[in-house]
Amino acid sequence: MKAAYHKYILNFKRPSGTSRGVMIEKETWFIVLEHNGKKGIGECGILRGLSIDDRSDYEEKLQWTCTNIHLGKDQLWEALLEFPSIQFGIEIAFQSLDSENPFLLFPSDFTNGVKSIVINGLVWMGEEAFMKQQIEEKLADGYNCIKLKIGAIDFDKELQLLRFIRQNFAPEQIEIRVDANGAFDSNEALFKLIQLSEFKLHSIEQPIQKNNTDSMAELCKVTPFPIALDEELIGVFTVVEKENLLLKIKPQYIILKPSFVGGFRGTQEWILLAEKHNIGWWITSALESNIGLNAIAQWTFLLNNSMPQGLGTGVLYTNNFDCPLRVSQGQLWYSSELNWNLDIDTF
Repeated sequence: MKAAYHKYILNFKRPSGTSRGVMIEKETWFIVLEHNGKKGIGECGILRGLSIDDRSDYEEKLQWTCTNIHLGKDQLWEALLEFPSIQFGIEIAFQSLDSENPFLLFPSDFTNGVKSIVINGLVWMGEEAFMKQQIEEKLADGYNCIKLKIGAIDFDKELQLLRFIRQNFAPEQIEIRVDANGAFDSNEALFKLIQLSEFKLHSIEQPIQKNNTDSMAELCKVTPFPIALDEELIGVFTVVEKENLLLKIKPQYIILKPSFVGGFRGTQEWILLAEKHNIGWWITSALESNIGLNAIAQWTFLLNNSMPQGLGTGVLYTNNFDCPLRVSQGQLWYSSELNWNLDIDTF
């Protein structure tokens, strides 16, 4: 078996803002396997500034992985514990190589085009007018669940945006999730949550910075509406550490990005623990290209989670790869009549 890695820069159609700043491009890496004349491809979806494996030796570890590809998927996964995005890339690449079609990884009613995955519509941070425009577009597109990134503009203006939605749509019509990306100060977080609770929100992701576990645990205990952990899960590697974190904080939900938490295997560990302790969960992508998103979507469908998932990011880039995934009326569909515009041999 041969393995090679390749860097690829994804360009955003328009600058996309979070509380950590504005992104205009996104680096990703592909691992291509070749064996007996067949090829498979996986994506290592690192997100600089957030992924735990954003390290100076990242490319060196990719080279090591390709050199040691003979170890196989399971042994490599164990060896790459501190590099979750490479763990994920290896999982996808082996699944791709083993599949009859390198992009049809988990055949199901989803890949047959019979059933869809309900997703949330993502509204990026920006000026008030831009955020309002996005909200109106998502509502017009038929989403029943929208997710707003908050914490970058004036909080009162963000409250006004939420008020605008609720004046037009009841909670039964539109579910609203907000994501603070750790933007709130621990001392004012509860006060802000109380203000936000007026709008009957489904949940808030990561209201305060990760690693403030005492503050987060207290917040989860007294919050007026559910809190979901996101960044808090990054860099928690072993099952024991994962369970200890959940037992300490006791969140209402956890949000799982396979590229950040060790691929499908790492995600499954979190799911089993969450269900053991009656914690809700859903899956989201982490700005991967359509190669990674395709794998996540196909696998997520098999989990039978009826909540809206965070898988609508395939349309963000100017130079993504055309693929069978399409979004319609707030649902992600797999249309087999749509083809990939990607030839693995070009890598």
